[in-house]
Amino acid sequence: MDSQIATSGLAQVWLQGDWVTRSVALVLLAMSLATWIIILWKALDQRAQRAQAKGIEGFWHSADFAEGLDKLGSTESNPFRAVALEGREATRHILHKDGRTGTQLHDTLDVSDWVERSLRKSVDDFQARAQGGLSVLASVASTAPFVGLFGTVWGIYHALIGIGAAGQVSIDQVAGPIGEALIMTALGLVVAIPAVLGYNALLRGNKGVIHQLNRFAHDLHAYFVTGARVTASGDGKVLPMKKA
Repeated sequence: MDSQIATSGLAQVWLQGDWVTRSVALVLLAMSLATWIIILWKALDQRAQRAQAKGIEGFWHSADFAEGLDKLGSTESNPFRAVALEGREATRHILHKDGRTGTQLHDTLDVSDWVERSLRKSVDDFQARAQGGLSVLASVASTAPFVGLFGTVWGIYHALIGIGAAGQVSIDQVAGPIGEALIMTALGLVVAIPAVLGYNALLRGNKGVIHQLNRFAHDLHAYFVTGARVTASGDGKVLPMKKA
């Protein structure tokens, strides 16, 4: 009984298959490993980003900008902290509070436009990083079934050649080899389905984080442009703007 199990199914496909069949199996294995690595990696990233987003409320209830940054967290990969820092540096730069001398081309731009451009750049950079790896999942989802189908067609081709060479054909001789070849199609689906589900789930997660980041950037834009000024001391603090 054990020997029959060992020589049936996947083991039989591997043992009896040629280099093409084994190559297809290895390709599907590599696709599956890449899929699960990306899903776990991106899922952990999104979990951390959702936790970081909880610091936004504390940021706006801080006494000053430095305290707000502390409440956002000190992780360099924190997109909310990166957007806040980008907005601060853009505001300091356009208002000549960063110690630079002389005029530059962007000095002719409106403060609001320059800060908005800088915040949008930071959001776009995060969005590009967040999309990393999703193209691999999309590729696996669309190609894995066809890779498995190719393995099936190749296996059936060789099974039919073997049956033809045997001369006499019975149902046992046909069902076994063809059934084993169809396993490759099943493997292709097993690889593709998690890739599709993972892609859709991660895409929805990214949209949620980016939505929160866009709202935070919009509020920062209003804060830097209409409600704050950057101190010239270079200590990085932003104090409320004095009313005229």
